[in-house]
Amino acid sequence: MPSYMFLIYGDESRFAEATQEDWDQMLQAHNAWQEQVASSGAKVLDGAPLEASSTATSIRHGDSGPIVTDGPFAETKEALGGYYVLECADLDAALALARVLPGEGVEVRPVISIPS
Repeated sequence: MPSYMFLIYGDESRFAEATQEDWDQMLQAHNAWQEQVASSGAKVLDGAPLEASSTATSIRHGDSGPIVTDGPFAETKEALGGYYVLECADLDAALALARVLPGEGVEVRPVISIPS
């Protein structure tokens, strides 16, 4: 079965101001979504929330070698906040699950299977 990465984007300022109740509600929503994934016949292979983009370190390769900078490379209001990797029957099944994933925005990308 093919795998798909779900990249979850959102406005980080919402998380900075979130109360414990907000976090608990978000966790409950994600747990309910994972149950929906399982009942659809798909499988969550991995997933995790990420620390704020201010904790990121970017490495870009230039003519004189790697350049290391603090923070994310792109300036944007929405930042990558977490991810899931799912095993789904096909892209249509992955997109159906992405449509109901809690969050502001989701990018779905097929994962290339590399034989070992």
